[in-house]
Amino acid sequence: MKESIHKYFQIGTIAWMSYPNRDILDAVKTIASDDFFDAIEITHNSDVESRAKEKKLLEQSHLKVCYGAQPNLLGPKLNANALDEEERMKAEDALIAAIDEAEYFGSNSIAFLAGKWEPETHEEAYRQLLKTTNNICAYAEKKNMNVELEVFDYNVDKAALIGPAPLAAKFASDVRMNHSNFGLLVDLSHFPITFENSHQVVSTCRPYITHFHIGNAVSVEGREGYGDYHQRFGFPGGANDTSQLVDFFREVRANGFFDSNRPYVLSFEVKPWKDEDEDIIVANTKRVINRAWALLED
Repeated sequence: MKESIHKYFQIGTIAWMSYPNRDILDAVKTIASDDFFDAIEITHNSDVESRAKEKKLLEQSHLKVCYGAQPNLLGPKLNANALDEEERMKAEDALIAAIDEAEYFGSNSIAFLAGKWEPETHEEAYRQLLKTTNNICAYAEKKNMNVELEVFDYNVDKAALIGPAPLAAKFASDVRMNHSNFGLLVDLSHFPITFENSHQVVSTCRPYITHFHIGNAVSVEGREGYGDYHQRFGFPGGANDTSQLVDFFREVRANGFFDSNRPYVLSFEVKPWKDEDEDIIVANTKRVINRAWALLED
């Protein structure tokens, strides 16, 4: 592709994934100092002084700021579709607080994930998740903010209620009946562990996609790193590499997501495995993005 990828996407990374061993401020400064990035995804910062400094760095950066509330739920093991109403409310309250914190950091959206999928109670859990999502969308609307649900696996690692893609599209349709500020975040690294490919996910979820992630996963049970661990491209047994990213770009373009006037955020969610070097893994991912984009036909 002759045109720059930055014409069509705001390229970002997930700060707590790219730099899991660094102080929050160091991670944010590293990303903000790198002009490869147009966007950054941050999450909860519990330290008041550090939070103020983080806000100042972001204000200087001219980065698109996105807020990931997934750790806000995963850390304390909160479930947005808990059958117990008191437990569901704990998750809803955490997401309401995440919207407030996202607004403080200059983000106009939050992303979250569904709670666990249980085959015996999935219908009731679906209704509970719909209740939570409608409530947080209503709150976000007052602040002119958006809400995004990330599509995860349902029986491999996170075992979340939403996806796979057809269920994610159905859920998004149900929420959109009442709230136009809702969308889906789809992640290439999750496609292999939902037993889907780029064509199936992107075409199925097309009307509702508002955000993209890319990355890798080991999808063969028994192999090192099996599950949702977002290993580097080129990791032994990994399902995604340059050719899969080229296919992803083709599908994204075919479904109308190359929008130079309102470019979508496309972040990489890639994490060092064990003692791998953070900076090298970030550089690895940039190389794969650049190569895949170069191979994309004009």
